[in-house]
Amino acid sequence: MPEFFRSSSRSVADIAALLSLDVSKLGEATRMISGVAALDRAGAQDVAFLENTLYKDELSKTHAGVVLVAAPFAALVPKGTVGLVVPHPHAAFALVASALYPTAAHPGLIFGYNGISPGASVHPEARLEQGVAIDPGVVIGPGAEVGNGTTIAANSVIGPQVRIGRNCHIGSNVTILSALIGNDVIIHSGSAIGQDGFGFAIGRQGHAKVPQIGRVIIQDHVELGANVTIDRGGIRDTIIGEGSKLDNMVHIAHNVVMGRHCLIAGQVGIAGSSEIGDFVVMGGQVGITGHVKIGSGTQIAGGSAVISSLDAGSKVGGYPARPIKTWFREVAAMARIARQSRGGRNSGSSDHESEN
Repeated sequence: MPEFFRSSSRSVADIAALLSLDVSKLGEATRMISGVAALDRAGAQDVAFLENTLYKDELSKTHAGVVLVAAPFAALVPKGTVGLVVPHPHAAFALVASALYPTAAHPGLIFGYNGISPGASVHPEARLEQGVAIDPGVVIGPGAEVGNGTTIAANSVIGPQVRIGRNCHIGSNVTILSALIGNDVIIHSGSAIGQDGFGFAIGRQGHAKVPQIGRVIIQDHVELGANVTIDRGGIRDTIIGEGSKLDNMVHIAHNVVMGRHCLIAGQVGIAGSSEIGDFVVMGGQVGITGHVKIGSGTQIAGGSAVISSLDAGSKVGGYPARPIKTWFREVAAMARIARQSRGGRNSGSSDHESEN
């Protein structure tokens, strides 16, 4: 069975130090940990965690070497397993897993430094800093700039004048045009950045194409999943704010401005000229109509359709989206009506049969 990611073993003491925990209270500080696993599959050399209370029964049965738990569940850690008490187990697990599997945390590290492949086409007017790794089939246009430590995988196209910062990773078959990209950005395979926005002046004789002269600006620490599409702006820039994470197959239309540290799940579509605040969370297949404002901290349930602006801190769901409690009540009411309707039909048929 091939292993795509090899771990770098760490002692329990190393893991505790990584999490800023007191090492002196650990009885098995020298135990070595070399992997991660779910509670029910973990062995003596694995680290696991409990975040969702649905799995607390598995915690008491686990064979993991180390378990990361919140204080209320520390008593459930079985004998022979080191329990490390942390405020946020999932976040702590992310730190530990990144330390054990650094190449899985950042896909660019899989490459190492390979320099510029002979099979790549780099325009003489492009400017590449030292430490850039470029795979075969990559095309880099005139005036493009790529920063130190950035890796570009096979068959990607970096257009003229595009700027890509340092320590980024551009996956295979990615196209980037008319874009400025910050540092520590990850763009997974198949994504298309900076193509024309969907801009047409509607007319009875046909629809006239409106030139899209804006840019895409992607700030530091953004991650884009596979097959994400981000259109360049029409008359202003399309912006993805620092630290935002977009899942696979998300579409961002022209002139959208997205704030910092947003989480956007798969197949979300955001129409043109909408403004998204900071720390907004959208579930899968959410649709946002154009020219609306979504306030910071808003949470939108999967499958919802947002057709009007939302205040900061809103929690909404449904089609169209409305306050989450209202939506829940409506769904519950519809379920009751459906049950009553079925009950009425059933009792009616029984009465009819008894009369015969």
